[in-house]
Amino acid sequence: MPSGQDLRDRDDGARDDGARATGAGLGFAVLSAAAFGLSGPLAKALFESGWSSGAAVSVRIMGAAVVLLPPALMALRGRWYLVRQNAGLILAYGAIAIAACQLFYFNAVTSLSVGVALLLEYLGPVLVVAWLWARHGQRPRRLTVLGIVLSIGGLVLILDVTGGMRVDLVGVLWALGAACGLAFYFVLSGRRATGLPPLVMAAGGMVVASVILLAAGVAGLLPITATAQDVVLAGMTMPWLAPVLGLCLLAAALAYATGIAATRRLGAKLASFVGLAEVMFTLAFAWLLVGDVPLGIQFVGGALIVAGVLSVRYDELVADRPVRGALSSAAGRRPARSWLRP
Repeated sequence: MPSGQDLRDRDDGARDDGARATGAGLGFAVLSAAAFGLSGPLAKALFESGWSSGAAVSVRIMGAAVVLLPPALMALRGRWYLVRQNAGLILAYGAIAIAACQLFYFNAVTSLSVGVALLLEYLGPVLVVAWLWARHGQRPRRLTVLGIVLSIGGLVLILDVTGGMRVDLVGVLWALGAACGLAFYFVLSGRRATGLPPLVMAAGGMVVASVILLAAGVAGLLPITATAQDVVLAGMTMPWLAPVLGLCLLAAALAYATGIAATRRLGAKLASFVGLAEVMFTLAFAWLLVGDVPLGIQFVGGALIVAGVLSVRYDELVADRPVRGALSSAAGRRPARSWLRP
């Protein structure tokens, strides 16, 4: 039977492993948010050269599917049973978390300002908290609620929803549908017990979403218009292929693969709040690539989002202390002596 010291060593080792997993998860989450943040400025360059939003998002997802398939097959190593066992998860991820989220958002911006549509879509983390409460009984504590309030306040300042705001009920419903898709993205990405490598899940979801987007384009639900005109990025004229490669390789393939890896390490709640950093990266890249200079109030909004993420993270640390304390106490107690052994 292990001694108390052995149990303490195991507890310390598990704590170190958990800290390393959290650190890696935060790194993946920030990288994913930065990669997602590139999509706006790169897509804007295409829009200004005559591309429709439907064409940009379709090429982005289809290109990512092509890029991710080879490494996904290598990660799978012939374990096709994992794909069969998780076929429903892959279908839901591609259909809801990728395709539906994209379609709903682009339908929303046809009748809402971009700022309002994004603000409603980024209610996804709030829906994640509500889902964890309803499904798993994880009632949000005060620091999580504070994090929600700070994050939403930061989004309001960054997105400038009061400037030129227009609200339409149908558009609001589309945007809330996009928020549900975003929440599904984090909830489904956090499934750790599937054994499905993140690359395989991302690639499978991209393939499913590509088929849906292509069908939507053929049916006329997603207008697709593209040109071969040069684009302007960072003050330089370059071929249209440059932003397309950026959208496929960075803003889709890298963003989704690292997003899944992050959510499996951090959990859906914390990962969804760290994902709000995408808005700040979008501002930074828009400044560098297309010359959109951010306002001072938007920096304040970014600080509020960071404060919201820290509040949620601290809430989780505080919640873990009683569990760690119980483990440490159990490790420190000597086992009861038995007269049946020497």
